[in-house]
Amino acid sequence: MAEYKEILDNLHKKIEKADPSKMKGVSAVYQFDLSGDNGGVFHVAVEDGKPTVVESAHDNPNITITMAADDFNDLLEGKLNATSAFMAGKLKVKGDMSLAMKLQSLVS
Repeated sequence: MAEYKEILDNLHKKIEKADPSKMKGVSAVYQFDLSGDNGGVFHVAVEDGKPTVVESAHDNPNITITMAADDFNDLLEGKLNATSAFMAGKLKVKGDMSLAMKLQSLVS
């Protein structure tokens, strides 16, 4: 079970390794609402494909992703597939579904 700070550290590492060309042209705010003991709310602001993690809620995100903190960490570590998590109800999306598909290239 990863602590909230560890989860954010894992996300930063994933973003640093991601291929920037896969997010080229994307400008959006992805909000994450992680539940559970190690949960919290943060958002990733993507400006022309360049993501920045901000440790607070956003007033008007383009998309909100809700899931358990442990499941999100498993997703980052490659132990959980995003599509499978969505189909199983472990990952909920509110907003533009096409943005969710683009996010997969950033975190997987």
